[in-house]
Amino acid sequence: MMPIYLDGNATTPLDPRVAEAMLRASRDIAGNPSSQHWAGRQARRLVETCRERIAALLGARTTGQDKDRVIFTSGGTESNNWVLQAWAVPGSRIVLSAIEHPSLTEAAAVLARRGIDVVRVPAAATGVVSAESFLEHLTPSTRLACLMLANNETGVLQPVEQLAGLCIPRNIAVHTDAVQAVGKIPVDFRRLGVTTLAAAAHKFHGPVGIGVLVVRGGVQLPALLSGGKQQDGWRPGTESVVLVAGMCQALELAIEEAAQRWERWRYLQQRFEEGLRAAIPDIHIIGQEVARLPNTSHIVFPGCDRQALFVALDARRLACSIGSACASGSSEPSPVLQAMGLPEEWIQSAIRFSMTAFTTEEEIDAAVARIADAVRQVRQATASL
Repeated sequence: MMPIYLDGNATTPLDPRVAEAMLRASRDIAGNPSSQHWAGRQARRLVETCRERIAALLGARTTGQDKDRVIFTSGGTESNNWVLQAWAVPGSRIVLSAIEHPSLTEAAAVLARRGIDVVRVPAAATGVVSAESFLEHLTPSTRLACLMLANNETGVLQPVEQLAGLCIPRNIAVHTDAVQAVGKIPVDFRRLGVTTLAAAAHKFHGPVGIGVLVVRGGVQLPALLSGGKQQDGWRPGTESVVLVAGMCQALELAIEEAAQRWERWRYLQQRFEEGLRAAIPDIHIIGQEVARLPNTSHIVFPGCDRQALFVALDARRLACSIGSACASGSSEPSPVLQAMGLPEEWIQSAIRFSMTAFTTEEEIDAAVARIADAVRQVRQATASL
């Protein structure tokens, strides 16, 4: 049976062109970027060239005294945790949407146990957290507001630019987790107006283990680690030249091919959802009323237990998800869907499907057939109980 991978929001396969760029870097660059000899200088040039290019591709300011910083991290989790810890001072309040990734919600829960005032803002049934809904929670002690750019489970886009317009004039920093958005929709750091932005390479066919935190010029964050002067001491540790080269190449390709990927995803998304609706008329597509990522479909299958359906699909060699990959293995209902106030029976029957840039029409058609077959099996098993 042909394997079908529809869990691109969890991770994406490495683009062969990215692998080639990484191979060149590993073959041609031998030095430590912090070493002062010729080999080190060669490595440093590549790292800094990639840093500048990534900054430009993400819409960060690359010149002037207030130019923005791009700091290499291990990925979205590290970047998100770093931001929360940076603004978590005694007596402060942090306001975040209730649909954030676990790397923010769980980190915020740890801070709350340490005495930080943490407030979560719920979402509407559409999956959108309105910028105005943050207003009632903003106090003089509020130091940080967090709203992701695109939700990892529903794909629903969030009004980050509007939130920044409300918070920045009040001297409240705004962080956006753009991990699911970068490489799928246009992302412009300066236009968003946020203070910090997180992205991760493996979400757009780059290597696992590298991401960036973009920091607005003039903003100072406490150092994440101690023990070195790399990245101006903000995030010590030897930079991986190979991973940096891979992330830069992956982002270049994602931006260069953005229009083609968008059109293809929208076509495949429509074909997928219409095919499922024809085969299973009573499905519900979460977030279909609002703007969402073109590669993501979060679908409710009434009468199906999500765990049972997931197992049935896995047996049919179809990879999908019942929530965030960072929370997989948990039998708890999705906090995102709960924050949207969806009916419990919907939450218990919802499955996420997310395409990669390599998903084919043949795979989509085969997926529809396998899902329809699995739903029939699960419903029959449930009816016989």
